[in-house]
Amino acid sequence: MSTNENRDQFRPENHENDHFLLTTVVGSYPKPKWLNRAKELYQDPDHSFDDDDWQEAKDDAARLITAEHERAGLDVVVDGEMRRNEMVEFFAHRIEGYEFNGPVKVWGHNYFDKPSVVSEVEYTDSWLVDEYEFTAAAANRPVKVPITGPYTLANWSFNEAYEDDDELTLAVADLVNEEIEKLVEAGARYIQIDEPALATTPDDHAIVGEALEHIVADIPEEVRIGLHVCYGDYSRIYPEILDFPVDEFDLELANGDYDQLDVFKDPEFTADLALGVTDVHVAEVESVEQIERNIQKGLEVVPPEQLVVSPDCGVKLLPREVAYGKMAKMVEAARNVEAKLDAGEIDVERGTPTPADD
Repeated sequence: MSTNENRDQFRPENHENDHFLLTTVVGSYPKPKWLNRAKELYQDPDHSFDDDDWQEAKDDAARLITAEHERAGLDVVVDGEMRRNEMVEFFAHRIEGYEFNGPVKVWGHNYFDKPSVVSEVEYTDSWLVDEYEFTAAAANRPVKVPITGPYTLANWSFNEAYEDDDELTLAVADLVNEEIEKLVEAGARYIQIDEPALATTPDDHAIVGEALEHIVADIPEEVRIGLHVCYGDYSRIYPEILDFPVDEFDLELANGDYDQLDVFKDPEFTADLALGVTDVHVAEVESVEQIERNIQKGLEVVPPEQLVVSPDCGVKLLPREVAYGKMAKMVEAARNVEAKLDAGEIDVERGTPTPADD
């Protein structure tokens, strides 16, 4: 399956424009306040809020946020990671060989329950199949599954069992491959590997590329594989990442006002570009016009058939009404750009409007 076919399988029926810019989100979303309160009750030994109550609360939140994504108009949705606490901790609790020793201070007043790998990692039970099946049943649109990548799972842990982090990364990559195979059996067709650690460390793109080869081994072509890399110096990983076996690169660029955009222009960007067009670090909703301009930045790098529209990163730290507003405005802007492309009002070669008298 070609990259375009791989993306077009998510095009809604009766899409109103000839052009199609796939709209989606990276993953995380603000949790409803009542879900946080339910977690407190569940963790309180003096309260009768039991396992069934906690499960019901998470189910309700997942339904609610999935519906909120659909109401915003997204082509591909997630449940906002309502069942997940932190991107490394969540998976480490599910992988045999990881242990926890208590919180580690990472910045400011923020703490992270950093795990240790104390023995060979093993795959026992599925990590995400139940989550995917629940979300897919609740959704009327295709569902994407974000998974924290093996490089980040190795890099953000204490390694006490393997010779080096590269060996650990490849061992975890084999487990991710097993999980994706089970997700595919359950019906998943869009998998996103999250590697926030990648662009922050020089010269580690080679091991990430090797890990991705392990991850996609024997995965059918119709399954879309994306790689999300937020923040960092992208010149450290480009153009080497073009050799990675993924369909799409999801990049945080709005936050830096696209000052790294030129990195991806030479050599030619041959994969799909999932462009961050709203800044998740700013608690204000950008105007539709601003987001349209941001989307057109992407057209300076790739043609429309290779462009995907997304927020910069997960939006879990934003106020919920702001997160929703960013998504809804983003979808509106994408549909407007599609219409302008149909009308020939955008010069794809330059990514800027063409004067009417040209």
